Amino acid sequence: MNDYSEKGLLPAGLADMLPPAAAREAEINDTLMRVFTGNGYQKIKPPLIEFEEHLLEGPGEALASKMFRVMDPVSHRMMGIRTDMTLQIARVATTRMKQDPRPLRLSYAGQVLRVYGSQLRPERQFAQAGVELIGETTTATDAELILLVAEALVRLEISGYSIDLTVPNLVPTICRELSVDEEVAKSARDALDHKDAASLERFDPALSTILMSLLKAAGPADDALSALANIDLPTEATALVEDLKRLVESLRSAAPDLVITIDPGEYRGFEYQTGLSFTVFARDVRGELGRGGRYLLMDGEPASGFTLFLDSLMRAVPHKKDRERLYLPFGTSLAEGREHRRTGWITVAGLSPENDIGEEAKRLRCTHMLDGENIEKIS
Repeated sequence: MNDYSEKGLLPAGLADMLPPAAAREAEINDTLMRVFTGNGYQKIKPPLIEFEEHLLEGPGEALASKMFRVMDPVSHRMMGIRTDMTLQIARVATTRMKQDPRPLRLSYAGQVLRVYGSQLRPERQFAQAGVELIGETTTATDAELILLVAEALVRLEISGYSIDLTVPNLVPTICRELSVDEEVAKSARDALDHKDAASLERFDPALSTILMSLLKAAGPADDALSALANIDLPTEATALVEDLKRLVESLRSAAPDLVITIDPGEYRGFEYQTGLSFTVFARDVRGELGRGGRYLLMDGEPASGFTLFLDSLMRAVPHKKDRERLYLPFGTSLAEGREHRRTGWITVAGLSPENDIGEEAKRLRCTHMLDGENIEKIS
């Protein structure tokens, strides 16, 4: 028979969320969904588990190694537990909502499970919330999504956050235009992503010069754009940088105080993004708050979106004092309890006669108690 300590032991990367943390996560989730709904994004709710081939189609292939798989005893087909909800939204958009007018704005929230975590996010199960804007990818859609993130963070009273822009297809585009071998192009992208200056210097001089310049260009948006403008880039790569510049100008116009940085070589975490992408960070908070960008659906339809990670948001949201709890002595009428809840109290009802109402209220962690018709604060 397992003892108490053994029953409380969970696999690495999994944890119980206890009060008041569970309530805080629920409040954050509710706030996000209200912001998304208010901006025209309709909520959908896909299942936690589905046939694995649907989760591995197209961009889902990049997350294959992170997915738990089980055999469905009904259909005798392999099923996968979702590692990311974006892929499910893409499936819904290209099947059941294929005839809906574009641009299609969808929002979602739910739990995901992964075989292993990362250095910054060791948790293997965590909550996501986000949106997808399907049918159009322009500077206007990029700006809408980033400004929506900013609105959500302001509503959560999170300060000190920044948006880090990247173009994950920039290096592949440069390599293609310079006719660089595919294996060399992959090595170049990885070296730049890891900020490995020594490796960057070993490539062909024409490529190495560009890569070293991209490495040095990372930083505050204005400085980065100035540095990028001085790099002699091929034609298509130049167009990507111009898109980046237009996005920064659009964001500056709409939200002058938004802190924007640029890392043109960032690639990790953007395996299925096909254009302008971004990561959201907050000062002194472990892990990114979220990430998003452009991608293609399985049928080639353009889309953009972002995902926010609620575990990181919980570390960034200012800690608020727990709501006050009112103890209702045994025998308090249902109508009286309803009235106190209507006025904003959390009530805890006594289930048996108390010897000392104050002590019982304190034992149940209430901040106040009902004494006759009066509400008294518990010292």
